[in-house]
Amino acid sequence: MADLLNTSISGLLAFQRALDVTSHNITNANTVGYSRQTADITTRTPQFLGGNWVGSGADVSNITRAYDNFLSDQARSASSSYNQSNTYATQAARISNLFGDSTTGLSATMQKFVNSLQAVADSPNSAAARQTMLSEANSLVERLKSYDASLRSLDSQVNASISSEADSISNLASGIAELNKQIASGYAQSGQAPNDLLDQRDRLLDELATHVNTNVVKTDDNQVNVFIGNGQPLVVGSDPSKVVATSDPYDPTRKRLAVQSNVGTIDITSSLSGGTLGGILSFRSDMLDPARNTIGKMSVALADVMNEQHNAGMDLNGNMGSDFFAVGDVVVRAHTNNTGTASATVTRTDVGALTNSDYILTNTASGWSLRRADTGATVPMTGTGTAVDPFLVEGLSIEVSGTASVGDSLKILPSSGAVSSMRVLVTDANEVAAAAPIVAQATTGNQGNATISAGQVLNSTNPALRTAATITFTSATTYTVSGDATVYTYTSGSNVDANGWRVQVSGTPVAGDSFTVGDNSNGSGDNRNMLLLAGIMSEPVMDNGTTSLTQGIGKFVGDIGVKTNQAQVTAAAQKVVSEEAQESMQSVSGVNLDEEAANLLRYQQAYMAISQMIKIADNCFQSVLAATRG
Repeated sequence: MADLLNTSISGLLAFQRALDVTSHNITNANTVGYSRQTADITTRTPQFLGGNWVGSGADVSNITRAYDNFLSDQARSASSSYNQSNTYATQAARISNLFGDSTTGLSATMQKFVNSLQAVADSPNSAAARQTMLSEANSLVERLKSYDASLRSLDSQVNASISSEADSISNLASGIAELNKQIASGYAQSGQAPNDLLDQRDRLLDELATHVNTNVVKTDDNQVNVFIGNGQPLVVGSDPSKVVATSDPYDPTRKRLAVQSNVGTIDITSSLSGGTLGGILSFRSDMLDPARNTIGKMSVALADVMNEQHNAGMDLNGNMGSDFFAVGDVVVRAHTNNTGTASATVTRTDVGALTNSDYILTNTASGWSLRRADTGATVPMTGTGTAVDPFLVEGLSIEVSGTASVGDSLKILPSSGAVSSMRVLVTDANEVAAAAPIVAQATTGNQGNATISAGQVLNSTNPALRTAATITFTSATTYTVSGDATVYTYTSGSNVDANGWRVQVSGTPVAGDSFTVGDNSNGSGDNRNMLLLAGIMSEPVMDNGTTSLTQGIGKFVGDIGVKTNQAQVTAAAQKVVSEEAQESMQSVSGVNLDEEAANLLRYQQAYMAISQMIKIADNCFQSVLAATRG
């Protein structure tokens, strides 16, 4: 009877443990990160009695959790990719809405200014049209400044997000390291898996993957090591590293990321990907920084061509035009670890050659070298960097002064600081230079049928620009210009250049015919310069003379729209992938209440049956005792 009783008691305890596990599953059916657990019931070692092997009951050998490492890694990777693409798409939409709005967007704002230029060209004497033009110019500048301020605000938000993400990652790393310690202790204590602690650790690993892409490696003692970036250790056993937001060495307001561990601090900004943090960093490098540089470059180009053409015109007071716009200078920042005293003065020499890049100028053992800040690609320079022979590169002139140590570096930002200081310099409507300062006309009494064009200004600073000059034909094929003894060969329609102006004479002149080019003393109704100003938006002035301002704006806004749309499509696709990966994981680890209810009933019936066996064993034992007493 003793064997019957012991066997029954073992079953009673085994099914009691199975009921406990089932109850635990049902209780945690809606607990995030919980993995369904199963009581593994195995038979005890049989006993050899009376020449036979007799079973001796059952034990719960292990409580296992339903978990698949492959599906878990797949779900984390998908979650990390989705959070990166979703964060990128969300931030990109903000820039797209900023510049693409049909009313307040960049294209619409610039078109209003161009329309005001055309209105002055249509009515060059209209005070109202001139004042409207100045108002639209100021509105354009304020709108550009508003864009710049919005982009700077986004940059500040990115910096704040980077700091927040660094804190979150560090806290998760500490939690994972602590659970590593507890799990290792649990295994050492019992030899069994502490399933709930494993679930807690996996939940932290899953949450960490939403912030940044990770590589998780399980160790022989059932702990995990976590790596981020290019293999930088975040958690090694029970030792966590700390991710911190550090200041950019060229700009203290700009945040970067570094890992602090026992071996030192390592910058990992450029190597991070995945998760919310990866999305933020990608957005900053792929959209935010290029947008700030592009807006600056276009503002510089607008100011340059507008100033050049406005200087070539004449206002209502009879004076030559002045600069119309002012923009901020090139920004140069020194690295915080520089030990020398080197500085640089950088000026824009060719607006058409400017790019969207920032540059790092570094002093090496063999001299100064320049590379792009975004890609690290080397950029060739000419010159020696002195005042008389500055470095020349991609529309910039760089003059280096002071003494530099080897390794010292300077960051050059050609255009991102241009907009914040932009302003309209012309404040009086009468000072709008709508007219051309010169007028060309045929002399009365010419015998031939040759005609002369209105003329254009080539060099507004030429002191003889508005001095009267006469083009005299010495024959049908030769001519002279007053003040110049050279006899030039005449070809119909060819350019005649002198004193900073250019005209074309067409037709057939005869000897003695002449034309005069002189001061436009009565140019109040002249709109020639304003027509040129209205047309500069269509002139190829950027990208080495291949792109007009209109094309540049259209391409910029279009590219932002395309990138935003692609990011949104990618985010939607990644969401589906992530959800499917989670569903696959849940199909293995999730709690099915119907299944648990069936298990509950099954284990309950077995428990009750074994209770009856114990009662029978007791009755049998009592019968034996009664018989032996008799």
